[in-house]
This record gives sequence, C-alpha cells and structure tokens, in this order.
Amino acid sequence: MTLGKDFFKEFPPISTEQWMDKINADLKGADFNRKLVWRTQEGFNVNPFYRSEDLEEINHLGTLPGEFPFVRGNKKGKNDWFIRQDIKVNDLKEANKKALNVLMRGADSIGFILDCKKEYTKEDIKTLINEFHLEVIEVNFMNASGKVLPHFVEIVDELGVDKTKVRGGVCFAPFKRLNCKGSFKSTAKEQFEKAKMLIEVSKDLPNFKVINLQAKVFNNAGSSIIQEVGYSLAMGVELLEGLLAEGLKIEEITPKIRFHYAVGTTYFMEIAKFRALRLLWAKIVEAYKPKNTDYCKMHIHAETSDWNKTVYDPYVNMLRTQTEGMSAVLGGVDSFVLKPFDTVFEESAEFSERIARNQQLLLKEEVNLDKVVDPAGGAYYIEYLTQAIAEHGWDIFLQVQDLGGYIKAFNEGFVKKHITETARKRDMNIATRRENLLGTNQFPNFEEMITNKDKIADKNTCCCSSKSNDNGLEIYRGAEAFEELRLKTDAYSEKNGRPKVQMLTIGHLNMRKARAQFACNFFACAGFEVHDHNGFNSIEEGVKYCEEQKAKIVVLCSSDDEYATLAPEAYEKLDKDVIFVVAGAPACMDELKEKGITNFVHVKCNLLETLQQYQSKLGI
Repeated sequence: MTLGKDFFKEFPPISTEQWMDKINADLKGADFNRKLVWRTQEGFNVNPFYRSEDLEEINHLGTLPGEFPFVRGNKKGKNDWFIRQDIKVNDLKEANKKALNVLMRGADSIGFILDCKKEYTKEDIKTLINEFHLEVIEVNFMNASGKVLPHFVEIVDELGVDKTKVRGGVCFAPFKRLNCKGSFKSTAKEQFEKAKMLIEVSKDLPNFKVINLQAKVFNNAGSSIIQEVGYSLAMGVELLEGLLAEGLKIEEITPKIRFHYAVGTTYFMEIAKFRALRLLWAKIVEAYKPKNTDYCKMHIHAETSDWNKTVYDPYVNMLRTQTEGMSAVLGGVDSFVLKPFDTVFEESAEFSERIARNQQLLLKEEVNLDKVVDPAGGAYYIEYLTQAIAEHGWDIFLQVQDLGGYIKAFNEGFVKKHITETARKRDMNIATRRENLLGTNQFPNFEEMITNKDKIADKNTCCCSSKSNDNGLEIYRGAEAFEELRLKTDAYSEKNGRPKVQMLTIGHLNMRKARAQFACNFFACAGFEVHDHNGFNSIEEGVKYCEEQKAKIVVLCSSDDEYATLAPEAYEKLDKDVIFVVAGAPACMDELKEKGITNFVHVKCNLLETLQQYQSKLGI
C-alpha cells in the first residue's frame, strides 16, 4: 500500500501558537508556567512539549552515530555493551569459580574487587582468570591496579592472545582518595606518575583501560546531573594536563581513560547526560589537536546509583535499577553494572545477583536495545535536554577552571560546598515528598519490620572512603534519615508493641476516604501500625471504637466544612492521653487551635520532622 500525495492534506501543520491556544483553553485560566513547566534540580526549565523549532540553535544535530562529536555514541552499527558483574575476592579459586559461573549465565564482563592491602603474585592472577577467553570478554581489577597490571600483561603474552581484543581495565582512580577523604595519600604529581607508568606498561593492550575517573562519587553524594558533568570533565582535564606534563602525548592518554558514572532514576535526563558528556569531552580533547577524532571518544562505564536505594521495601530497588539500566544503555555506555536490589544492606545472595544479570539480559535479548544505536536521537525532548545539560554542565566546568582546575577547586571547598548544598535540597525534597522514594517516604509496606540495625550499613567497596569526614564528599543514601526513623519504631515495638494509629472516618464519603488513605501512608512511614475504617455514623461510635482498639494516635478524617464541629467534639470525648490529629489543613484551623487542637497532617508538612515529633510524643 502506498500513500498518495493528497494523504497528508488530511493532516495540515499545526503551529505552536495553535497548540498554546488549545492548552490555555484546557487550563481554564490556570497559569501555564506554574501548572505545566517543570523546574529541574539542575536549574533549568522543561516545557511540556517541544517542536522542531526548539532545536534550531542546537549545533550537534546532523551527525551520525560513531561520528565526531560522538553525541550519538561511539558505535556505528550496533549498540552492544558489556554486561558486567563485580565479584569480591576473598578466596582466589572461589572467585574464579564464581566468575566462570557468572560468564556461563549471561555476563560477559567481570570486575574483581581485590584487597588493596594485599600483594598479588602472577600465579594469583592466573588463578583468578583461569579458563577465561580474553578475546571475547572483559576482565577488570579494582583496588590493586599497580600490583596487578604487570602480572596481567605477562600472562597475556604467555597466552598468545590477540592483544587488540583484550578488553577491561585495572581501574586506577587517581582522584578517588581526594574525593572521598579530601586529600591525596601522597601528592597529585605522584598520582600522575603512577598513571603514566600504568599507561606505559599497558601500551601493547590498546583497548585495556588503566585510568578510572570515578564520577560516581558525585551521584552518590547527592549531586545534580550538571554537577556530575561539570566536575567529572574538570577531573578529566586535570588528568590530561598532569599526564601531558609528564611527557605523554594526547594520543597515548585518552584511549587509556574510562569514566565511571552512577545512574539515577530521572530517566530521560540520564539518557541525555551521557550524550552531553560525550559531546563535551570530544570538544575538550579536540582542543589538544590529536591526530584524528577517534582519540576524542569518551569511554564510559556505569552502574546503578546507591543514593536512591532503600533498605525498607527493597524489591522496589529492582524497579529503580531497571529504569537506570535502560537510561544507561539508551545513552550509549560501553559497560554496565546493574547492582542487585539488596546490595546496599547485605552481601548479595545468588538469587539477587541472578535477577540483576537477567535485568540486563532482558534489555539485550528481549527488548533488543543492543540492536539500535541512539534510538533517542532526533527526539525533540531528548535533544533539548542534551543541549541544556551540556550548557549548564559546561558553565560548572568553566567555574572550576577559573579557580585553577579541579584539585585547587576541591581543596578550596568549592566542589564539596556546592554538592552539599544540592544534597541538602534533595534531603528536604524527600522530607517534604517533593522527591519520592517509593516504600520509604511514600506508600510504605505497612507490615514490614527490621530490628537489626546492622542491616542499614555502609557497603561501599572503595577502600579509602568513609561515610562522613571533614574535607571529602559525604557518601550516603537519601533514604537513610527515614530508615533511622523507622528503625527506632521497630526497636521500640519489640518491647512495647507497635504504636497503633486509628483513622476516625466520618462524614463526606470521598473526603474521608482520601484523607484516611493519605494519613495511613503518612504515619506508616514511621513504622506505626495504621488502621483505616469504612466510616462511623457518629463521633461517639468512632471514639468508642478507637478506645477499644487502644489506639495511641487517633486521626479524624472528614471534610473541611465538617471539621469545625466534628473535631472539637472528638477532641473532648477522647482520652487526653491519646494524641488527636486532624487530617488536612482546613480553613478553620486557627479556630481549632484556639480550642486546644494542635496536631494537623497535610501535604505541606515536613514528613520527616513531623514523624520525629510524634515519635517523641510517644516516648520512642
């Protein structure tokens, strides 16, 4: 079937003005910007729709995948990536056995997490990679790069494999200790000297990366996406300058660098982040005049973020990691670790590791995301986000350069100050539910209970990191404050029973149901035992029922108009030891306060602080 030329006459072009007229008519006088324009935490606005005219000033359009500036990815014919699983090495033979098992079950990249305090021999490394086919998989070594690389190079020589097909890396992270602790263990120059040595030792392995620029630390400290972009690029330039000063050429340096990012759940923003990063890095390296543009490619390894993962209702973590995996893959990363859902609070079991591998395998084998390069390319929204992130990230990069580079900016407190400011804003957004963590500050599992405080622990594999320090970035999870809150209730409940919150629902059917649902979720976030009710015929009936249930907190759920009479009546009839709460912020709130009713829960409450206050009232 072919479409005639007259077919498209049935669909005449619609102008932006026509769209806006229709939208404003549907808004019925409401403000367009307040209702439909989203202000991101990155500091720019996102409109509800985009058109081709919005892309007229974007310069990176018109290029193909695999072409400079690589905004559409480094690859031309496909979008394949390495599915990586990291394995902590306690016993060499057991680690090798597990790695072979993992490779047989779909992974094609292994990351060995080594003990940075241990000396590894050539035989140790042979044991670790025994029966590996290095031409078809990736192999990575973390935490002991300088000790492992010479042995690995010798083993590759002995095996006689095609050295151009050996992929992976040793993950030497020159800025890791600076970011985590606030200072280098030695000096910056010594870090660059070590990086130079690693580059020289691995010169015959062109696709084996030896320098890991760990930008994941910014994400896991609560940064914004544009801060990730700006600061990671500044780290990259600091490294380039340091290695050029050591006598290396730009063509020797860039193929050995791998950027390491974490991926959050702002789906489209994360896709655009990787596109913007490649664009900016290509432009930066181009300024050093390499022999050809292939040296301008940014090589990216990514993993799911720890910052947004939760201990309570942990299976929700699988939903988070799935969208994060899709963002990374659609954004064109080279390798990816999708962490098991339980990794933030315990050593992952075989079940959770299998699920995590299969999540990536689904994206590759079922969704075929490895078959199409940059499927988001040309989408007006994605292209706008790519440009916006690039512009705002570049502004941050320039600010760092004006301060003298990344190391000086970090030492002066610039980096930590601005990331901390963003993290505190995000903390407040979580506390007030402007940013939702499903199962933690919104729609918690009412029945869940944890009594082992050790389950909420720092599982960071970085051997130089700490949870909090004076000069380094604070690595933490956004859910921790709520988890501590709920853990207190769980511990209290073991000896005293779980505090019961009873809904006293009465009056207007729709309003009482809506407010009861809101209040149940509100108090369940603290681990209280919440009980709803279909509705009472009178305050007397409701009060009697609440007393029979031995409720510690009673929440009146009704309409604003009815609160004026129902709230004082319920307050007078309830035992004064019971905490009486009104669900909502009615117009008669001031009048109710004059009658002694002081507790109200509503959408404008700071959920965290309010629940902490109720815990205090209950003696928790």
